[in-house]
Formats: sequence, structure tokens, C-alpha cells
Amino acid sequence: MKKFLLAATALVAFASIAPATAADLAARPYTKAPALAPAAVYDWTGFYIGGHVGGDWNGNSTFGGNNNGRFIGGVQGGADWQFGGNWVFGVEANYSWKTSGNGNGFAFVDPAGAGLLTNNSSNRGIGSATARLGYAWGPTLLYVKGGYGFRDNTNTVVTVAGAPVAFTYDRKSSGYTVGAGLEYLFTQNWSGKIEYQYYNFGNSQFTAGPVALTGLGSFRSDEHTIKAGLNYRFNWGGPVVAKY
Repeated sequence: MKKFLLAATALVAFASIAPATAADLAARPYTKAPALAPAAVYDWTGFYIGGHVGGDWNGNSTFGGNNNGRFIGGVQGGADWQFGGNWVFGVEANYSWKTSGNGNGFAFVDPAGAGLLTNNSSNRGIGSATARLGYAWGPTLLYVKGGYGFRDNTNTVVTVAGAPVAFTYDRKSSGYTVGAGLEYLFTQNWSGKIEYQYYNFGNSQFTAGPVALTGLGSFRSDEHTIKAGLNYRFNWGGPVVAKY
């Protein structure tokens, strides 16, 4: 009985001391969860200027059958507007100079008696004024474009001795162009792009002059270009910002 009373007394004493002891213990420290790195938000809205290099070649059905490639280099400028979150609408003008414009030069014999003649087609440059629509994933923009295409070209026909031969050539210097490209923002002010464009200038033909030329009939006049470009962007929407 004495042992039971002693044990009960000890239990009551411990119960009275335990709350006070717990109150004296240090509070558990609060640890804040590590903050997530903010995601960068890119703004494509603004005006830009830049330059490009690449290659140009004629379509397979072009007069003379010569579709050899030529090196091109030029300039471009435009403006973009980002809307609806990720959509980008823009306008752009560009012009490319060609290192060699005489891509269609060849000799032929005129059956009407004019003898051996040479046709030289000089295409010195090509350009366009287009609208484009793209979808942006952060710094990457995938787009399509289309609009007005034009070129700077002349045609001559001469004899072996170099004397000019009279002819009439129905060849258009303007038409349409369509294309697609991929552009990437290295910083908010600098972007690089790779782009393909197709130019169609309709059908061409010799309507008067050497029989060998007028007998060729009509043929399509088109060109292809592939360009790599670099743009400096004057952004209206401000610098890259962090989205939390």
C-alpha cells in the first residue's frame, strides 16, 4: 500500500512539473521555403533594323534552264506588335544584292539566219515588302510572311561580235512572295533569324526578235532565297522583365 501511495505521489508531482518544463523549451525555428527563380518575359513589340547574308537561285522552269545559286547580302527593317499573349504581327521591307546577276547567259543559233547569238539576263537584286504573323515561345518566334516581291533585272541579246539585237521581252519585275522563318532573341535588343522566301514574277516570253527566242513560248519566272540575318531592336515594350 505504501509503495502504491509513493508511486501515485511521484506521478502527480511529474504531471505538475511537465507543463512548466515544456514552456521553457525553445520554440521550433521557422524556415521559409526557397524562392523559385523568376521566369523571363520577352516583348517582341518594337521597331528593328538589320542585315542578312544567304543564297538565291532560279526555279527549274526559268528561261535558259539555269538555276545556279548566287550569293546575296542585304538589309531589312520592320516593326512588330505582340498581342494576345504570344501572337506577334509585323511588317518588314528587305532588299538583297546579288554577287552575280548574269545567271541566265547562254548562246544559241537563230534558224532565221541571224547566226550565233548570246542572251544575257542580268538580275542585280531582289526585295520584298511583306506582313508576317508569328507565335512566340519566350525568346523564340516562329512565323510566316507574304506580300509584294520585286527585282532589278535587264535582258540583252547580242551577236558574237557584241552587236545588240532588237527584241521584245515580256518579263515582269514585280510579283508576290511568301516565306517562313525562325527568329530568336539573344537579348531584348538583339535577335537572329533564319528565313526562306519564294518569289513568283508570273510568266515571261520573247514576243518579237530572233526566231529561236520567240519559239520558246512562255515560261515561269520565279526565285528562291535562304537568308540568315541579325537585327537590332528598338523595343517600345521595355526590357526583359521577371514574371513571378
